[in-house]
Amino acid sequence: MTLTNAAHGGVQLTPDEATAAEPAAPAPPGASGALPGLLMAVGGVLLALAVHWAVPAVPMLTASVVLGIAAAHLPGARALVRTRAKKGLGVAAKRLMRAGIVLLGLKLSLTDVAGLGWATVAMVLTVVVATFAGTYWLGRRLGLPGDQPLLVATGYSICGASAIGAVSEVTGSEEEDIATSVALVTLCGTLAIAVLPLLQHPLGLDGPEFGRWVGASVHDVGQVVATAQTAGPAALREAVLVKLMRVVLLAPLVAGVAVAVRRGRLGARGADGTGAQGKRPPVLPLFVALFLAAILLRSTGLLGAGALNAADQVQQLLLAAALFGLGSAVNLPVMARTGGRVAALGLASWVVVAGVSYAGVLLTT
Repeated sequence: MTLTNAAHGGVQLTPDEATAAEPAAPAPPGASGALPGLLMAVGGVLLALAVHWAVPAVPMLTASVVLGIAAAHLPGARALVRTRAKKGLGVAAKRLMRAGIVLLGLKLSLTDVAGLGWATVAMVLTVVVATFAGTYWLGRRLGLPGDQPLLVATGYSICGASAIGAVSEVTGSEEEDIATSVALVTLCGTLAIAVLPLLQHPLGLDGPEFGRWVGASVHDVGQVVATAQTAGPAALREAVLVKLMRVVLLAPLVAGVAVAVRRGRLGARGADGTGAQGKRPPVLPLFVALFLAAILLRSTGLLGAGALNAADQVQQLLLAAALFGLGSAVNLPVMARTGGRVAALGLASWVVVAGVSYAGVLLTT
């Protein structure tokens, strides 16, 4: 952190800033394993489930992020997060996220995509491209650090935290950039659950139209379901289909970012096209290839409803654990320093994705 150097120059730090600036304490002997952090992530998932059961309007994944952030800042848990649990929480944030993304592919079949029609497919492509390009450009103009513009653009345009996790794997993004982007995208997606249903009738949308709008503009699959179900079963079906079409675009987006990294075209990467560990990322990471394979498997019809339901439950639990791990990496004092710019980017991107999606729904109805 640059604040450590500033402190040597005589700058007075507040207690929160001093905590943010100081390096993490070394782990005690025998605490280098991942088990303590993984157990903490499991506990976070159980608490998130309890919150969701008590308040169904709060998605479990949203609760997981918030609980992870809380664990990183509560006096009793903060020391554990920074020492004994750090390795395991990192494993949850990365490896469990990959597994959850693979299982996400089982939510969609090629038949579902074909059933949307070319007009809807074109609308979804337009929304994704416009949202990604606009958000990335604005994030750079606002001067957000590191890979935050790229990660926020990915989350808004595709599928929230899952997409951020996938792209960060090929860019080698800093943990702080990932955590900040996930927190912003999760917050805005959660607000959509409350705001979008209020706009259905003023905007003149019937149930299916509202569902397509929600599917094209809300980030996470769970948030889409929570928002669209307020307008009935027809709206929910349309929302899920359109949303999953956006999820399919995760693979080409990750491949495109990997190519850009390899060619050194991303400003936050090295000129030789390498990531944070000095390695050229594969054009198609293994977990993204498995994600596509899962879509093909679902398309064969070999999996019954019971297997698909079980896979969906496992996927939710894996992503919840991963998001708890990512939430525990959020440093609020550091995040507050770019809070105004981050909030401006989130609001502007929200307007872009909602506006382009609304226009697309009107043109394709």
